[in-house]
Amino acid sequence: MVNSQIQQARWRAGLMPVLLAVQFLVSLDMSVVNVALPAIGSDLGFGGESLTWVVNAYALTFGGLLMLGGRLADIVGRRRVLMGGFAVFGAASLAGGLVGSPGELIAARAVQGVGAACLAPVALALITANYPAGAARSRALGLWGAAGAVGGAVGVLAGGLLTDWAGWRAVMLINVPVVIAALAVARYAVPTDRHTGTRERLDLAGALLVTAGTTALVFGLVRTQASGWTAGPTLGTLAGAVLLFGAFAITEARVRRPLLRLGILAGGPVLAANVFTLLMSAGQIAAFYFTSLYMQQVLGYGPTATGYAFLPFCAGIVVGSALATRLMGRVGARALLVAGGLLGAAGFAWFALAVAVDGGFWLSVLGPSAVASVGIGMCFVPVGTAATTGVAAPETGMASGLLNSSRQVGGAVGLAVLVTVAASATGAGPAGRVQGFSAAFWLTSGLLAAASVAAAVLHGKPQRRLRPAKTLPGEEISKVSGDSVETGVSRSTHE
Repeated sequence: MVNSQIQQARWRAGLMPVLLAVQFLVSLDMSVVNVALPAIGSDLGFGGESLTWVVNAYALTFGGLLMLGGRLADIVGRRRVLMGGFAVFGAASLAGGLVGSPGELIAARAVQGVGAACLAPVALALITANYPAGAARSRALGLWGAAGAVGGAVGVLAGGLLTDWAGWRAVMLINVPVVIAALAVARYAVPTDRHTGTRERLDLAGALLVTAGTTALVFGLVRTQASGWTAGPTLGTLAGAVLLFGAFAITEARVRRPLLRLGILAGGPVLAANVFTLLMSAGQIAAFYFTSLYMQQVLGYGPTATGYAFLPFCAGIVVGSALATRLMGRVGARALLVAGGLLGAAGFAWFALAVAVDGGFWLSVLGPSAVASVGIGMCFVPVGTAATTGVAAPETGMASGLLNSSRQVGGAVGLAVLVTVAASATGAGPAGRVQGFSAAFWLTSGLLAAASVAAAVLHGKPQRRLRPAKTLPGEEISKVSGDSVETGVSRSTHE
């Protein structure tokens, strides 16, 4: 017993850096290439709108394969999927830094997205499986959420610095040493996969449908920026996504071992976490985009200065996560989600009021960034807790893939919608740009407020204990009592 506890303590000590590296890397690579795009286009000879596919190729495969990656972790094993995801991500990063043509770089970014789709859901599943409910899990979730948010913000800074100092290829190659170090630590820090009985089969039909549906949705939203919402190809792609998701829901309701068991959403906290994440990501990711444009197009900041200006946002995320970690046991997930969402909404409302042609860093950027980032940081611990509350151990990858899919889809939808809103409100000259930015920030504030309302209503929904179709003796289930979570043992054989 003592040896087992020592082994678990050793795993947890080494495991956290690996999980932080996962969250940091997958978030970093969503934003790190943005600042480097002009240099990439000039060096490789990208033409027209094709340069945007350096970003879109990663977003499409990442968002489209998240549910599959999470379920693979449940079936094949979390350690195997983690190690494989790191290997794919690292190899694609190396290839991306050595490419010689636009097509090769787009292909490398797409493969990076495949690796990221394996890594992201495993991180949350490993936290749920290896950190006991309570203070230990809250601390781990706080660090996990902060690493993801900071990775996205640091990506803007790193992209500018690396491009200025070492060229755009460094933006891709910087991942390689991080992946090598993470793999070395993961070999002894990540617990070995253990399977009991017959291994489940992967729901291939569900995997194909949800991957195709998510990819079609993200692709349709991405093309709205160039073609508009009413263009025939855009409407056709989005309609196809709706049909594919409908077929996916029908399939999952009928198969014995689904990729996504629809009953998992019957739990109030799980549903609340995913709706909250969808709305919050729709605002947060777009806000990064518009804040960066405001600083460069209106305030006249260069790429590197813009990156430095995002550092206070990173600090605020860390502060908010630390605050939530301390308060989680006292006030519960529901109260933290509501408070964090409202504080984030207040910060973005400040942005909407403060952006101006003659604005400055202190009032127009730092002040609203501090408020919004602390509010967003407060949400990561309760979101991670709620997303896996009542979920049996064999389905934590499923729940993690669902939460990460909500984040990716929310970000894609939010960016597409807010870009349209900003464009419709934009007038001539710098003052006209500011009008567009202000309209986008007002909508972002509304999305965060709506997320708070959703958390208040849905998290309090009466909940059944969520069990998989078959639970083996000794497999852990999270029990829910109000907002507190405790560990239990399920011996049920059917839901």
